[in-house]
Amino acid sequence: MQKIKTAVIGCGKVGHFHADAFMHCENSELVACLGRNTEKTVAFAQKYGIKAYTDLETMVKESGVQAVSICTPHPNHAQIAVQCCKLGLHIAIEKPLAASLEDCDAILAAAKEAGVVSTVICQRRFYPPAIRVKRAIEDGKIGVPILGTVNMLGWRDMAYYHSDPWRGTWQGEGGGVLINQAPHQLDLLLWYMGEIDELYGIWDTLNHPDLEVEDTAAAIIRFKNGAIGNIVVSNSQNPALFGNVRVHGANGASIGVQTDGGAMFIAGVSGIAEPPVNDLWTIAGEAEQLAEYKASDIEFFNSLDNIWYFHMQQIHDFLGAIIEGRKPLITLEDGRKTVELITGIYRSSRDKRPVKFPLAVEYGSDFDGRLKRLPV
Repeated sequence: MQKIKTAVIGCGKVGHFHADAFMHCENSELVACLGRNTEKTVAFAQKYGIKAYTDLETMVKESGVQAVSICTPHPNHAQIAVQCCKLGLHIAIEKPLAASLEDCDAILAAAKEAGVVSTVICQRRFYPPAIRVKRAIEDGKIGVPILGTVNMLGWRDMAYYHSDPWRGTWQGEGGGVLINQAPHQLDLLLWYMGEIDELYGIWDTLNHPDLEVEDTAAAIIRFKNGAIGNIVVSNSQNPALFGNVRVHGANGASIGVQTDGGAMFIAGVSGIAEPPVNDLWTIAGEAEQLAEYKASDIEFFNSLDNIWYFHMQQIHDFLGAIIEGRKPLITLEDGRKTVELITGIYRSSRDKRPVKFPLAVEYGSDFDGRLKRLPV
């Protein structure tokens, strides 16, 4: 099988997931890593038996790398992604695509101009119960989707936010629960329900008084197909409860996936507490199969190294797209839609009114409403 020479940019906690995925991917040859901290980057390279670099152009010239994963903090994604595209590198970007629409558009433009294959990591789309929901919708088993919901009720203590200097800050992270913990569930909602027409959103910092960014947000959505959506996401429930995405159809059937249950996963700190499962399934003639679905998915999830396995599934598709000259299953445009949804919540909360989609880039000083807290 043809192999693509790969590298990881950003040698922090998430970078290890990508390195493991590249190491286990049959169409990948992991050759290098790139980081700003020399000591940390060298240690990362030694763990995987690859070369360490602190300069991108040098890495490209010396290693022959063809594709990279970008695992830096997301406000830095655009700068490094644009540089990679100019050097002809195919790019996989850890979620979210960027912290702003302006940065998203810069990445999309650079990738298009360079003609490189590009993707944003949304590995929960590869969970069997998440795929089962998508297939049921496509097969018309619930009729037309008329209501989609995201409920992500988790917990982050201040020790988590203090674990890295960029966490929990507007400059270093670009936001809180919306931009960091919720993108996977928001991506699934858009994957299932389609494009947004109008959104009303609100956010606040409710029980982390020393935190810059939001710990709670909610939104009501009207999708372009006429369906309604509801989003509630929070880092304020101790202990953490669950994260789920549910879709209700015009024929009365309801289906859903619990992507996360129990204690929230923290990269490089904790494992995944509960396997992802279908937590709702009322399709006529299939409702009694829910227990079977759960048992099968739990057995499968627990049979593998689930920390990197689903990253590997997406990276395998990404590298396959390079080799086969096609688009990957998940595109940068998909990643932009999630950032657009998040941005819509910030702007709606700022302006105290619904916002219409699509959203244009704003160049104001308030970072799309992030820098103006709600009145107490």
